[in-house]
Amino acid sequence: MGSIKRSTFQHYEYYKSLHAPGNNMSLCTATATATWGKNKETARIVIIGAGASGIAAATRLLEQGFRNVLLLEAEDRIGGRIHTIPFADNVIDLGAQWCHGEQGNVVYQRVKDLDLLEKRGEPAMHFFRSNQEALAEDQVKALRNFMDSSGTLTDADYEGSVGDYLTHKYWQSFPAMERTVAKEALDCIKKMICSYDACDHLFELSPQNHLTFAECEGDPNLNWRDKGYKQFLRVLMAVPDDQPEDLGVLRGHVLLNKRIAEINWQGADELTIRCWNGEIITADHVICTVSLGVLQEQHKQLFVPALPAAKVRAIDGLRLGTVDKFLLEFSEQPMPEKMLSFNCLWLEADLRELRGTDNFWLEGICGFHRVAHQPRLIEGWIIGAHARHMETLKGEKVLEGLLWLFRKFLPFDVPPPKRFLRTQWHSHPNFRGSYSFQPTYADELRTGRWDLESPLADVSGRPRLQFAGEASSRTHFSTVHGATETGWREADRLNEFYAARA
Repeated sequence: MGSIKRSTFQHYEYYKSLHAPGNNMSLCTATATATWGKNKETARIVIIGAGASGIAAATRLLEQGFRNVLLLEAEDRIGGRIHTIPFADNVIDLGAQWCHGEQGNVVYQRVKDLDLLEKRGEPAMHFFRSNQEALAEDQVKALRNFMDSSGTLTDADYEGSVGDYLTHKYWQSFPAMERTVAKEALDCIKKMICSYDACDHLFELSPQNHLTFAECEGDPNLNWRDKGYKQFLRVLMAVPDDQPEDLGVLRGHVLLNKRIAEINWQGADELTIRCWNGEIITADHVICTVSLGVLQEQHKQLFVPALPAAKVRAIDGLRLGTVDKFLLEFSEQPMPEKMLSFNCLWLEADLRELRGTDNFWLEGICGFHRVAHQPRLIEGWIIGAHARHMETLKGEKVLEGLLWLFRKFLPFDVPPPKRFLRTQWHSHPNFRGSYSFQPTYADELRTGRWDLESPLADVSGRPRLQFAGEASSRTHFSTVHGATETGWREADRLNEFYAARA
C-alpha cells in the first residue's frame, strides 16, 4: 500500500503543477467561443466519486489517451455502493450483490470468460404467517405465477401508479385462496417489489420505472461466488491477481478522504473544486458521480452558481430509495435443509398490535434467505421508512427485534447469531440511500433521468460539468451495469469533443 500512496501523491503534485501560475500548460484565457487550447494530454479532468461510474469513466478516459485524470473520493475506500468485506466463511456484499442478467449487461460481458460468476437458479419460495402457519405448495405456486406474469407494468397507456395497477391485476385474476390470506400475500408481494424498485410503497412508483427499464436476458441473480462484487472493479482497473490491494491502471489517479464542499463552474474557463479541508483543485472538466441522495441534500450549497432549473427539477423529482440488509452469522445454518428463503405474512390483528410497539419497523421487512458460498448465513431485507427508522436504532435493539420476528413467524428455532451486521445506506452522509426510482412526482414535474444526464457546456459545446451514476441511466438505472454505462458515456462524450478538434 505504501507504494500506492507515494505514487498518488507524486501524480497529484504533477497534476497541480499543470495549472500553476506561469506554467505554459495552464488554461488558455481566451473566451469559450475561441479555439479551445487543450488536448487529451493537457486537459484536466476531475471525477467526483470513485464508485462504479467514476471508476468506469476514469479507466476509459485513460484508455482513450487522456493523461490528467483525477478521482476524488469522500470515503477511505473506492467502490461507492459496491462494498465487499470479509465476513463469516469468506466475504459479503453490503451493497450491490448480484449481476442482473447476461445479454446486454456490460458487467457480465466484461467478466463472462473469467469464471467469476455463478448461476444459482430460482430458489423455492416459502411463506409463513404470523401464527407460524405455512402457505401450502399450491398457494405458493399461484403467488409465484402472479409475480412472474403481472409483477411488472407493461401497459404504456396506464395512467395510475404501479400500486394501482398491481392491486387491480391481483384482485382481477387472483387468488384461488381464502381472501384474508390473499390480502396478507398481496401486502407481502408489494413489499418484495418495493425492494426491487427501492420505493417506500408502490403507490408512489411511476409506471415509467417499469416501462423504460431494459431487462437484460439471462439469469437475473448471478452471484460472485466467494469473491464479491469488488471483483468487477478489479477487472475494470486491470488489477493483477497477485496484488489484491492495488489500484491497477488507476494507481496515482485516486485521492481518498476528499469530501467536496463546493464545485464552482462560474464563467467559461476552468472549474474550481473546494474540499472540506479547504484544499482547492482546478479542472477543465468535472464529472460528478455522487449519489442522487447527496445531490438532493447538497446541490444548493454544492454548486456555484446554482444549477439550471431543468437539472434541479430532475434532482428534486427523482428519488433515491432505502433498501437495507441484515446479515446474521450462526454456528450452523438454522434454516431447514431444503429451505432457501422465507417471507412473512402478517395477520391483520397481529399487524395492528405491532404498530403500537417499538418494533413497528419490523413491518418493513421483506424476507430472509441463504447466501451462496456462505453456509452459516441468513440475509434479510428491509425497505423504505421502516428501514430509515431501523438505521437510527442501536444494533442490539435491531437484533432483538429480528429474533422476536423469528419466534413470531417460524415453526423452528433460530438461536442468537454469532455475529450480526446491518447496513445503513440512508444515514451515511456520502450516500443517503440505496438506489434510484422514478416516482409519480417526477411525472408531474415533466422531468426524468434525461435531465439529470444532460451535461452543462459552454457556448461552443465544450462539456464543463457532467453527471454520471446509476440515477442518470435511462434504461439500466439502479444497477451496477447502468452506473458503469454512464461512466463510459461521459468519458466518450469528452473523447468525441477532443476527437472533433484534433
